[in-house]
Amino acid sequence: MNWQVKYALANIAKQSQSTAEHMEGDLIRIVTPDQPDVLAAISAAYEISAAAAGSYREKYPGMDFLCGYRTACIWHGEAVEYLQGVGVGWGSFGTLTSAALDGDANTASHKTYKFSDRLLRQYGRVQAVSREYDRIHLVTLKSGARLRIGMIADYEPTADAVRNLWDHFGPVDFVWNINPNGSPSPEAIDAGNELGCEVGKWEELNQRLISA
Repeated sequence: MNWQVKYALANIAKQSQSTAEHMEGDLIRIVTPDQPDVLAAISAAYEISAAAAGSYREKYPGMDFLCGYRTACIWHGEAVEYLQGVGVGWGSFGTLTSAALDGDANTASHKTYKFSDRLLRQYGRVQAVSREYDRIHLVTLKSGARLRIGMIADYEPTADAVRNLWDHFGPVDFVWNINPNGSPSPEAIDAGNELGCEVGKWEELNQRLISA
């Protein structure tokens, strides 16, 4: 049994509402009273591409959810689109356990980015949203302007967090601190200025979308 599966089973066992058992390979079954059973594949990958997501689905055709167990796991936009298209939920271990309790594992999406993704898609000035990665969105506005937006969920993003996002995913127009309780540090804002992008909360991003 792989290490991530062992940890997943152990962490679920600490909870009082759900139980879990190992099925095969990376696949586990989660049982929650009054909710559908959930077949979840637990991945140890650092990044999950469309090819990786398709491989998991081929190996476990009955799976309801694909879990990226590592906190730092990065999801490619094509993987997210593929999984949503075939009725498989995706996201972190926390997303999985919440989805098992709520009974919506097949439609669940990464809880860290779910609200901000929905906010962009429902925003009146937005014509289209293309998800390049779980935290990188290319937004086309009705004005014709396009903005590449990167999301950081840290409580107080640092200059290094901004630079690391830029280095890993490429240039962005705006770094959005999506944590509702924190704010970017002055050093993070300065780092963004040095790189050529803005760093801020929804209020600042909203103004950028209005003026673009």
